[in-house]
Amino acid sequence: MTQPNPVENTPDHKVAFLNSVFLFAGIVALGMALYRWQTSAVMGMADAVFAICNFSLIYYLRRHQARAAIVSSIALALSYFLFTALYLLASYNSTRISLFFLLAASAFFLKGRKIGFAWLMLILATIVVGHFLPGFNTAYSHIDIVTSCLYLMAFYFVIRNYEIFNEKTYGLEREKEVLRRSEALFRTLVERGSDIIAIISDTGLVRFISPSVEQVLGFTTGEITDRHINELIHTDEQAKAEMALSGLQIHADGCVPEKLEFRLRHKDGSYRNIEMTGRNLTNNPVVAGIVLNVRDITERKRAEDQLRLTAKVFSNTLEGITITDASGNIIDVNEAYCKICGYTREELIGKNPRMLQSGLQSRSFYESMWQSITASGHWAGELWNRKKDGEVYAEWLSVAAIANEAGQVTHYAGIASDITLIKHHEKQLERIAHYDALTGIPNRTLLGDRMKQGIARTSREQNMMAICYLDLDGFKPINDTMGHEAGDHVLIEIAQRIQNTIRGGDTVARLGGDEFVILLQGLERGEECSRTLHRLLAAIAEPIEMMSTSIVVNASIGVSVYPLDDEDSDTLLRHADQAMYVAKQSGKNRFHIYDPALDQRARSQHELQNKIRQGLLNNEFELYYQPKINMLDRQLIGAEALIRWNHPEMGLLSPARFLPAIESSELDIELGEWVLASALQQMEAWCVAGLDVEISVNISAHHLESANFVEKLQQQLLRHPDIPAHRFQIEVLETAALEDIGEVSIIIEACKKLGVSFALDDFGTGYSSLSYLSRLPVDVLKIDQSFMRNLTTNKGDHAIVLGIIALSRAFELKTVAEGIETEEQFNLLLEMGCDIGQGYAIARPMPAARLMAWRSGHTLFSDNL
Repeated sequence: MTQPNPVENTPDHKVAFLNSVFLFAGIVALGMALYRWQTSAVMGMADAVFAICNFSLIYYLRRHQARAAIVSSIALALSYFLFTALYLLASYNSTRISLFFLLAASAFFLKGRKIGFAWLMLILATIVVGHFLPGFNTAYSHIDIVTSCLYLMAFYFVIRNYEIFNEKTYGLEREKEVLRRSEALFRTLVERGSDIIAIISDTGLVRFISPSVEQVLGFTTGEITDRHINELIHTDEQAKAEMALSGLQIHADGCVPEKLEFRLRHKDGSYRNIEMTGRNLTNNPVVAGIVLNVRDITERKRAEDQLRLTAKVFSNTLEGITITDASGNIIDVNEAYCKICGYTREELIGKNPRMLQSGLQSRSFYESMWQSITASGHWAGELWNRKKDGEVYAEWLSVAAIANEAGQVTHYAGIASDITLIKHHEKQLERIAHYDALTGIPNRTLLGDRMKQGIARTSREQNMMAICYLDLDGFKPINDTMGHEAGDHVLIEIAQRIQNTIRGGDTVARLGGDEFVILLQGLERGEECSRTLHRLLAAIAEPIEMMSTSIVVNASIGVSVYPLDDEDSDTLLRHADQAMYVAKQSGKNRFHIYDPALDQRARSQHELQNKIRQGLLNNEFELYYQPKINMLDRQLIGAEALIRWNHPEMGLLSPARFLPAIESSELDIELGEWVLASALQQMEAWCVAGLDVEISVNISAHHLESANFVEKLQQQLLRHPDIPAHRFQIEVLETAALEDIGEVSIIIEACKKLGVSFALDDFGTGYSSLSYLSRLPVDVLKIDQSFMRNLTTNKGDHAIVLGIIALSRAFELKTVAEGIETEEQFNLLLEMGCDIGQGYAIARPMPAARLMAWRSGHTLFSDNL
């Protein structure tokens, strides 16, 4: 590369010099113009024009700095002609020859040494020739001319030597700058590069290592220097490292042997994969060692392992994989795909997958497929292709478009599975899906089709169709006591009896469990349906002989009749289901025909349930508490939590207004859980306030026997660890407890292990025996309030209450008399030995906030009645 002349000024310097000269000349010329204007307008005008020219040149240079060289040449030429004219014409000025010194200096400054020398020769020639030119009198002596020429020559040698000195100085500085930059470049490469540069001795000791070692291995340079290189190399590869070091020692000429891979220890104990090359520079006086270049290839090795794994997956997967280019031509397939289609890999490479088309799909199918791929980048679906031997096979294909970083699709990848066997079995599975596996009769799916066909046929023939929803009564105990095998036998027998009872054109289907649906078609009169249903009930009620035992089951049947009930098939089936529940509630072993008026009442009940659910969400429910007192000392010992509904429109509602609507429903459980949580929360608040009373809550049978009742109760108690669990009591109706005494007893026992006590509510209204009572692990008997009304006048009620109190003492249970409304009743119960009293004579149910005040100032038999 050609180096710039050190004495040649930069264009910026030239511009600055020229601007200063033009500015000086312009100012002088402007002053001269003002001075000469007084004596000669022409001379003043000439000076003014000269000043304007100088100022114009300044403006021009500011706009066109790149043309400074041309402007400088013009300025030198004009100056030369001006100074020559002065030299020849202004003999009266004795110092005009000195202007040539200024011109020579300017030429050297603007044009450099060589061109400046040419200008000097021109100036010397001008001085000598002009002095001897005929017709001109320079007014200088020969001695003045010779002296001026000698001075100009001396001036040249001074400038020349000064520039030569500058060139040498600049060369040295240039070399130093190159050396400094080289050193900085080397340091940058070593210190900031990702590769590790190390110098080791011929024995393997690390003498120098670049800072990048910390980035790669976690060690600082100080932790590595003066340690043997083998301390970093994995023990399994140290022998290979020794051989490599020996090889480097042999090649002392500095040649680079092949690259070697090692595992170097990281500071955290792990190992990094590196690639190492070395050069023996022990003969180099500066390095005097072996230079190692270490590159971290851990990620590359990991990528290679990933590629190998991908290749293994590609080769060994059971799904067929096809990769095509952007035009759809196959560039690779795996062995699994070759097995699916029957072609070899070589036969498929370069071909388009359309060669496998079976012709069973239309052109629009493939157009839709490619539209999906283009729009979303993928497609999945079934298609039929043809193997090499001509056999047609079903294939599940997933196609994905693969794009580059610019978003351009470069490849397509397809994953295919042979689903021919699945498709062959599909028809068999479809048939199986329409029939019940246990009884062999149609299932819900086929029933739906038959109902749609029956509705169409009934509309066409202008007759009636009955949809009969049948549920067996008492089937659950058979499963529970005799096992599921016995239950299955009963279901098969019942299905056979139904088939034998109905006509050939009718349909019987099993929905699941012990629920069946019968379609009676072509009915002309309602009596036909009734006669058939009576026959069905009679056939089902016949004993079933099994395992030397006769089993008798009954059925409840709900019926909806089309077109009297002009609805779709789903609605007709739902109406029949509703009617079946009415038949069960009416005593079972009977049928009930759907009544729109009854359905309207059910709808109203459903609406009420929705309002109750919304009220629960809106915190419209509240617990009132009715005090219970010790009959002897008349002190408050507890309170029964009674739910109330603060209805936004109807005001405060008692439980009788809304609880029947949610009986045996999920909402029953939800509301019961809210009651438990609210009562426990209130009990904790009273404990903190110093009120230690027992709280009892009423639990429905449906809630008590619901799934995970005990676990949920335990979770509720755990949320309030500071309250005494034995002061929390659950009341369950006697009739509910006796309906399934075995299961209820187990639940009560589990709850009592949590510390909770139990009371048997409304005792005396059921048909319990002493054996039943002994099996119920309750703590309290609550005498039903129906016995309180005539306690003082009716001998029967008097005897019953006396018997209940005696019975509770025999079983070591406490008794609670609820519904006490008079002082006479209270005193009589006290004489009988009743433990606890509750009723309007004591206190009416009240909000929780009033109970504390009532305890401190209550009076009996006054304002409570």
